[in-house]
Amino acid sequence: MKVNVQTPNFSADVKLIDFIEKKLSKLEQFYDKIIYADVFLKVQKTSDKENKIVEVLLSIPGDDLMVKKEAKTFEEGTDDCVQTLERQLKKRKQKQRAYM
Repeated sequence: MKVNVQTPNFSADVKLIDFIEKKLSKLEQFYDKIIYADVFLKVQKTSDKENKIVEVLLSIPGDDLMVKKEAKTFEEGTDDCVQTLERQLKKRKQKQRAYM
């Protein structure tokens, strides 16, 4: 799976990009037909502590999955996104098995 990380208005650290790629590669355990993942890291200009936004667009055959989470850190937001995508991929796989 190819992972594209986009960070408008700032540059991401190599450690952060490696962390995101490692987390997203674990999703292939649950669904092996993932084509690519687009990750958007954004910082909101607010006084809230939870001002980091992580959006993940997962491209899979037939449909795309989109998850958007706000958190204190990009790592925390990535973890939340991966957990949500994991649940969605498991549901999708169960539905596919039901139709076969």
